[in-house]
Amino acid sequence: MSRPRLIALLLAFTTLVVFVPAGGFGFLNYDDNDYVTENNFVKPGLTWADGQWAFTAFHAGNWHPLTWLSHMTDCTLFGLNPGAHHFVNVLFHAANVALLFTLLRRLTEKIWPAAFIAALFAWHPLHVESVAWISERKDVLSTFCALLALLSYVRYAQNVARDEWRVTGAGQSASRVTHHASRYFWLALIFFALGLLAKPMLVTLPFVLLLLDYWPLQRFSLSAFRLPLLSEKIPFFLLTAISCVVTFFAQRNGEAVVSIAKVSLRYRLENAPVAAVSYLQKLCWPADLCAIYPLLDKIPARQIALSVAVLILISAAAWRWRKSKPYFLVGWLWFLGTLVPVIGLVQVGGAAMADRYTYLPSVGFFIALIFLLHDWAAKIQIPKVIIAGAAALILTGCILATEHQLPFWRDSETLFRRAVTVTPSNEIALVNLGSALEAQNRFDEALAIDRQAEKLENGHYQLHNNLGNLLGKLGRHDESLAEYREAIRRRPGNAILHNAAGGELVALGQWEAALKEFAEAERFDPNYAQPHAETAKVFFRQGRDAEAVDEFRAALRSEPNNFQILALTAHYLAANENPAARDGQSALVLALKANELTGHSQPMVFDALGMAFAENGDFTNAQTCAQNALDLATAAQMTKLDPLRRRLELYQNRQPWRESFRTTNAPAKN
Repeated sequence: MSRPRLIALLLAFTTLVVFVPAGGFGFLNYDDNDYVTENNFVKPGLTWADGQWAFTAFHAGNWHPLTWLSHMTDCTLFGLNPGAHHFVNVLFHAANVALLFTLLRRLTEKIWPAAFIAALFAWHPLHVESVAWISERKDVLSTFCALLALLSYVRYAQNVARDEWRVTGAGQSASRVTHHASRYFWLALIFFALGLLAKPMLVTLPFVLLLLDYWPLQRFSLSAFRLPLLSEKIPFFLLTAISCVVTFFAQRNGEAVVSIAKVSLRYRLENAPVAAVSYLQKLCWPADLCAIYPLLDKIPARQIALSVAVLILISAAAWRWRKSKPYFLVGWLWFLGTLVPVIGLVQVGGAAMADRYTYLPSVGFFIALIFLLHDWAAKIQIPKVIIAGAAALILTGCILATEHQLPFWRDSETLFRRAVTVTPSNEIALVNLGSALEAQNRFDEALAIDRQAEKLENGHYQLHNNLGNLLGKLGRHDESLAEYREAIRRRPGNAILHNAAGGELVALGQWEAALKEFAEAERFDPNYAQPHAETAKVFFRQGRDAEAVDEFRAALRSEPNNFQILALTAHYLAANENPAARDGQSALVLALKANELTGHSQPMVFDALGMAFAENGDFTNAQTCAQNALDLATAAQMTKLDPLRRRLELYQNRQPWRESFRTTNAPAKN
């Protein structure tokens, strides 16, 4: 095996070892629910219908179909095993390390600087977020495609240069010269397109190609008969333009882009240089890293001035050294250019910056810094043993810092407690920490955290939504409804909030008002299934069974793979004491589908399936399902198991389960 290949394998293997603890981490409540655990298009795995959704949906404020297909593939192969999903991220990161080394070696023919840059990229703690967060699959996947695109482009450019050198006859045509290399050009274009389908942050990659043309490819000096270098990039720029337009509509549709009214243009222009210099600082000294860096109320003028001065100083040095040290200009512009889409000029969300945004831009910074140090060490003739020792010390420090940062990503509570420690006045982190505690049924602790966040409030509707959830679970329905009303005031077109408010109105017995809220939710999001299901339950309470069944069918048309709604519908169709509303065959089909979707792991699904089997006279399977439901519920330490035991006893006596879904008590007046 050649030395470069051995180095690439060692880099990739060491990266796997460094990040292998991520295989024991869980899903987070920070986007992982939107991307995987509560996404009913992703959870079932790869299907034709869900594949179509991946290419047509503007879900979570993004359009990245390749990323959706990647998550669907994971669910097909591993189900909802978070460790496997994490390890796929790690595998992509390890592959990126090997590809980056190969790219730099091919570009510069300098093995050890290339290896050192790849190792910094591999083990720098600033990249933990991109690797250890399942929802950042788009980061490692898009960079994988970007590096393949760059490798293909370098192969194309080098072949063109070689072919031109070989041309000796004046009658040779340009097409003949470039024919051999054209396949790599199209490969580069294809990989670039795939990268944009994974994450649109790659829109500035065509400028990186131009930078590589300058150094080290030195294509600016090629013969005049070739197409101009800028014209050659037109297909890449066309893909960039298309991606920008689609991304704008996706983020506007998902309400991800923050308006100028909320974050002024002046603030964005002030934050951009501060964020860029903060990234440089963390690349050099990665201290106090966390998941969310909140926007400050006001950025100190001194910090803005200092940041601008630093950027001007480095840019001036890069320009002055453009001939003697062209790598410095290329690396610096790579860093700045690839940061442009995420520097905050188009503000997405409430963060001032994010560690994940440095994943690809950091390569440019490392190129500029390491080749500068390489030249400096050669100029003053530093012994190789000292250089090797310093490099080993730096890389060891990176690995230790990464091993320190990595465990913070193991679960939601740990992640957001860390964020609150680093940035105490962090409302977003507090809200997510409250949600993490709520998910563990630690309602009083969660409520205390949310009240702490309320004191910092800057108008985020999510906080009031969380308070509504908590207060509802604590049985304080009037207060819960008030919080949902406040959240709706701040985000009036949000279907989820209207649906939640309807649920609290049902708890208060205000059925007609609840139905109005569910109707509003359906109006704002016709593809949202839950309002139909909630409407169905109210209709059953009112004795409007036929209308209720229609609403359940409407819910399943919207989300045919929602196992909760499948099981709930099966329950109502199998157990209703009104024979006109029962449909045992349909209930069985729905419950069987729900059981397959959940991998035979949910007690509520087995319970509904048992009811369906009993309604169809199959009491043997009904007993098996009831026993499975009881065993799973016991293992999960669920309470209120008596209904399951009563149903099991009925099935053993060859009797189906019957219940009335109609409320006999009059509802409260609206």
